[in-house]
Amino acid sequence: MSIWFHEMSNDALKQLGGGMEKHIGIEFTEIGPDFIRGTMPVDERTKQPYGLLHGGANVVLAETLGSVGASLTIDPAKFFSVGVEVNANHLRSATDRHVTGTARPINMGRTMHVWGIEIVNADDKLTCICRLTVAIRERKENSRINQ
Repeated sequence: MSIWFHEMSNDALKQLGGGMEKHIGIEFTEIGPDFIRGTMPVDERTKQPYGLLHGGANVVLAETLGSVGASLTIDPAKFFSVGVEVNANHLRSATDRHVTGTARPINMGRTMHVWGIEIVNADDKLTCICRLTVAIRERKENSRINQ
């Protein structure tokens, strides 16, 4: 059973994005019945001065996947979602190729979601695990959010 408000194909998923994720090369790659997946390059855009993947880049990947995932589970005409807290445990370094993140909901409440995001390197070894809390808010008339 799918968790998504509207069914979305992998091709449609790949068309999402355009903000920070575009600048650092995040690409949405797959959507399943209960997960969303994307990749991010480990290159000059995402590395810190020691040549390792920057921890903040991991957090951007995690928040991007979890936030988009949460937004795809709600009626966009009635609700919007905003991240309120993210944490990350960096378990292993990545120095080249790419990393892949997979986001799944841990809990989907009426006003709050919690998403778990696992990030693996190109050798499929776990490099980072994150948790994202997302607030679900009702759209109101005359709100800046609706414009």
